[in-house]
Amino acid sequence: MKVALINTSDAGGGAAEACMRLIKALQLQQVQVTMVVQHKNRNEPAVYAVEKTKLDRLHSNFNFFYERLPFIAFKAKDRSVRFAFSTANAGTDISNEPIIQDADILHIHWTNSGFLSIADLDKLIKLNKPIVWTLHDMWMFTGGCHYAGDCMHFELECGNCYFLRNPKPNDISHTGWQRKSKMLGDAKNISFVTCSNWLGQVAKTSSLLRNASIQAIPNPIDTELFAPRKMDEARKKWGIDPSKKIILFGAANIADRRKGLAYLVEALDYLKNYPGTDQIEMVIFGKNKRFDTGTLPFPVHAPGIIRSPEDLAELYSLADVFVLPSIEDNLPNTIMEAMSCGTPVVAFDTGGIPDMIDHQQNGYLAAFKSSADLAAGINYVLAADNPAILSDAARQKVLRDFNNQKVAGQYISLYQSLLKEVKP
Repeated sequence: MKVALINTSDAGGGAAEACMRLIKALQLQQVQVTMVVQHKNRNEPAVYAVEKTKLDRLHSNFNFFYERLPFIAFKAKDRSVRFAFSTANAGTDISNEPIIQDADILHIHWTNSGFLSIADLDKLIKLNKPIVWTLHDMWMFTGGCHYAGDCMHFELECGNCYFLRNPKPNDISHTGWQRKSKMLGDAKNISFVTCSNWLGQVAKTSSLLRNASIQAIPNPIDTELFAPRKMDEARKKWGIDPSKKIILFGAANIADRRKGLAYLVEALDYLKNYPGTDQIEMVIFGKNKRFDTGTLPFPVHAPGIIRSPEDLAELYSLADVFVLPSIEDNLPNTIMEAMSCGTPVVAFDTGGIPDMIDHQQNGYLAAFKSSADLAAGINYVLAADNPAILSDAARQKVLRDFNNQKVAGQYISLYQSLLKEVKP
C-alpha cells in the first residue's frame, strides 16, 4: 500500500506538524508513505517537493501572491482577516507527478496558500484513486473562510461573507462555494476525516458535506519525544525560579485572533486578585510582533519562536499550567503536547478542545469567552492540593487516546476499506 500525503508544507503551522507526525506513525506500522509538498523545509527522506527548480519556486511565489494580494487589497474587511480566507484560485497541477500517479491512496490535508487551486484539487479527484481528505479547519465546506465563527451560511450556500469589505449575495464566498460544489459533484472516491469530533459534527451540517462519508480520527503525537522532563532541571536551563508558579502560553503567532490573547490578558487581571498569586510568573513563546508583555500583571519570560521539539517539551515540563484561550480551534497541537508532557491545560470549552481536556480531571474547560472563568481555571490548577494527580491524568489521556499506534491503526483501517471498494 502506497500512500501520498498532500500538504502545502512540511513545516510551519498545525497541519504540517500533524502530517509529519502521521508519517512517523504510519512508518512505524510499515506503511509506504510519502508527503507531497510545495516546498521542502526539512531534511526528511519521506518528503517530496513539487518545487525542483528556481523557476518552480518563482511559480509558487506568484501563485501565493496572486491569490493573496488581491484579496487583501480589495476584498478583506481589514488586516485581521487577511489570512482567514482562501480563494484557492491559483495553484500547481500535481496530478501527473510520479508520486501521485504511483500512489494507491491520496491523502489530502491542508493545501492553501497557493499550493493547490480548486481546479488542481478537481484534477486529483478525477484520477479516480481512493482519496482520504483530512480537514484541519472548516475551509473545505465553506466559501473560503477557515473558521466561520458565528456565521452559519455554509449550512445552505455561502454569500454575504462577514470577512469581506463589501459582502453581497454573489460575493467571492458564494462563487467559492459554487466551485467546491461543482468539484465535489458526484465524486464517490472521497472519505473525509476530521481531527476532532466537533469539526465532524459541524461538517455534517454543511450543504457541501452533508451526505459525505465523515469520521473523526485525531492527530498522533510522539509520546516519547513529548514526555515529562524534570521540572527543576528545565527551569534551571531556561533561567526560571524553581520556587515560582509558572503559567505557560504559546502559539505559532500569539497575536492570531483565534488564539484569544485578549481573553488571557483579561483573565490575568482577574487572577491577580486571587490569594497567593504574588508567586506567579509567565512564560510566553511564539511569534510576537505587536504585543507588549510588559503590560501584564506578572513577570514574563519570552523565549520567542521555539522550533526544537525538545525545547518545547522542556518548556511544557517547567510549567505548572499551560493556558490556551482559543476562541476557534480544531485539535490544537500545543494542548496535546503540553498534556503529553504531564502539564494540565486550561482552555475554553469550544471546538475540538473537549476531545482532549476532561474538566477538572486533567485540566479545566472554562465557559466560552469568559475571562473570569478562565482565571478560575488557572487558579484551580495552580492551587491544586495534589498537582501530581492532574499531571498524571493529562499524560495518561494522551497515552491512551493519541498514541502513534492507535491513530495509525485507524487510518490504516480506513485505507484498507477504501482499497477493497475499488478492487475489480
